[in-house]
Amino acid sequence: MSEGIEGIPQTAEQETKGTKEEKEARAAQEAAGVEQTGVSGHAPRTEHADTHFENPLRDPRDRRLPRIAGPSGLVIFGVTGDLSRKKLMPAVYDLANRGLLPPGFSLVGFARRDWEDQDFAQVVHDAVREHARTPFREEVWQQLAEGMRFIPGDFDDDTAFKQLRSAVEELDASRGTSGNYAFYLSVPPKFFPKVVQQLKKHKLASAPEGSWRRAVIEKPFGHDLRSAEELNAIVHDVFDPEQVFRIDHYLGKETVQNLLALRFANQMFEPIWNRSYVDHVQITMAEDIGIGGRAGYYDGIGAARDVIQNHLLQLMALTAMEEPAAFDAASLLTEKLKVLKAVRLPQELGRGTVRGQYAAGWQGGTKVRGYLEEDGIDPSSTTDTYAAVRLQVDNRRWAGVPFYLRTGKRLGRRVTEIAVVFQRAPHSPFDSSATEELGSNAIVIRVQPDEGMTVRFGSKVPGTSMEIRDVTMDFAYGESFTESSPEAYERLILDVLLGDANLFPRHQEVEESWKILDPIEQYWATHGRPAQYASGSWGPEEADEMLARDGRSWRRP
Repeated sequence: MSEGIEGIPQTAEQETKGTKEEKEARAAQEAAGVEQTGVSGHAPRTEHADTHFENPLRDPRDRRLPRIAGPSGLVIFGVTGDLSRKKLMPAVYDLANRGLLPPGFSLVGFARRDWEDQDFAQVVHDAVREHARTPFREEVWQQLAEGMRFIPGDFDDDTAFKQLRSAVEELDASRGTSGNYAFYLSVPPKFFPKVVQQLKKHKLASAPEGSWRRAVIEKPFGHDLRSAEELNAIVHDVFDPEQVFRIDHYLGKETVQNLLALRFANQMFEPIWNRSYVDHVQITMAEDIGIGGRAGYYDGIGAARDVIQNHLLQLMALTAMEEPAAFDAASLLTEKLKVLKAVRLPQELGRGTVRGQYAAGWQGGTKVRGYLEEDGIDPSSTTDTYAAVRLQVDNRRWAGVPFYLRTGKRLGRRVTEIAVVFQRAPHSPFDSSATEELGSNAIVIRVQPDEGMTVRFGSKVPGTSMEIRDVTMDFAYGESFTESSPEAYERLILDVLLGDANLFPRHQEVEESWKILDPIEQYWATHGRPAQYASGSWGPEEADEMLARDGRSWRRP
């Protein structure tokens, strides 16, 4: 064989006709989703639940080809909801459009609608047209639409689940899905037990020999530690822990993954990523919208349960964790758990935590209502729409460094960021007037909406006098790479189909996070009411006072 570029083997011109025909047949079978015998005389490979589908014709040294899912299908429960319409179905199309799904990929919807398959296909079509990230291509759509099925029914409807099993078996035969299915529970948490028990009852959770079945669960994973443990027990009675993928869409964002690359692929940051240099860390997720039509879901849950327990504690764990032994699910879990187990709450919860509710105000030039005036909200509700907490990580790296986490609705702008703020220089040779406008050095990782990173440091102002001010160096994904970042759900759905659990919180992390938040929620339940803050502001004054007591202030994103 002659060698191609970068040492990748190419087929010689003298290759026999029989060998060519064999490879062509093998490629055609692979496209149809048929499992292959490996090249170079390797024995046939069987796909199990804990392995990845591999293309036997691909040279492992060739990094030009992306990871592509093997024969598989996706069943979405609650397919008529906003999440499915705005995120899941467009993500499936975008994956297909990028060539990352198998030709026979199948999409099955389950919901309480009197629809036929063609009605469902039209709903998906409209959602894709409106929300897909990549351009619409008719040939991609047609191939995807051929594998779409819809099952009408309730979650306690045995007839509907029998139809679902028949549809899965039919798709195995007609589309070559090889019995590989992921079940996406895009439904309220109260329905999780019913759905997984129905999957078990109708033998949909059990994969045929050589195939896999997986469950995908959306947050919230319970509303406290006890309910989370009960939910995990129910789900794990049907699916093994390795088969359960808990979606935290923030972990699918490129910038969050880049946090690990920033820390562990570069030498310049890790030596100063510790208590000797870092003064404090701020993690912010701000929204500029209210609850909209989600009163039924949001009231009684609140900002802390909705965001801090999952998104922000996950970002904190990634920021504070030690270097993992490898970039795999087990190693990442080990290091994140060490951080979560080392978290310590403030001794006085009244001084180290703040909750608030947005009041009426002006947002984007529009007069908006306060939370207690929203449709469907009890005027006496104590649900928090803003939450801020100060946490410590009791280990050698971070002892004495506070982590400030905050989230809220109706704040100044929509932004999520991690700001690592460094200590001031221990001595300055400049007089105080030269540095009065100089702040602290900081590394800011922007998770959304302008994905990238900013480094803030002091620089001399041009002129005859010595004056030093803050300046920034910016890295933006959109400017540095030719390919736009995929949506988080694209990456996560693909990882589910590949069986890659790196970016999914495991049940141990969920339970540790509730152990952190439960005492705060219990304190709030018996101490006063949420502080009021004007819509369009950056939260209640009490949050500013919390940092001022520590001699610090919130960063303005």
